[in-house]
Amino acid sequence: MLIEWMHLFLNNMTDFLVILLELMGVFVIAVTALHGFWNFLKKDPNIRLKLLEGLSTALSFKLGSEILRTVIVREMSEVLFIGAIIVLRAGLTFLIHWEIHSEQKH
Repeated sequence: MLIEWMHLFLNNMTDFLVILLELMGVFVIAVTALHGFWNFLKKDPNIRLKLLEGLSTALSFKLGSEILRTVIVREMSEVLFIGAIIVLRAGLTFLIHWEIHSEQKH
């Protein structure tokens, strides 16, 4: 009985945290886009760097949600699917960090 309750609690808490992290990532993307548009109107020369940093932060939240999602998977196909998403998001994060370093050098 206690183990079933703990399992249910873990699943519910993980689901909640996954949704929360996803929402945080979406919020960061939205704020970054609005801020980027404002900087575009002001002709800010660092607009690209600021956009990349915001997207990198958002991807970190989204990557965290995918990692948490692995806690509650039940089938191997889910593990493979989530693993593919993690690899793609990690790759995007790497590319964005590379772009940030390139922008900072210029």
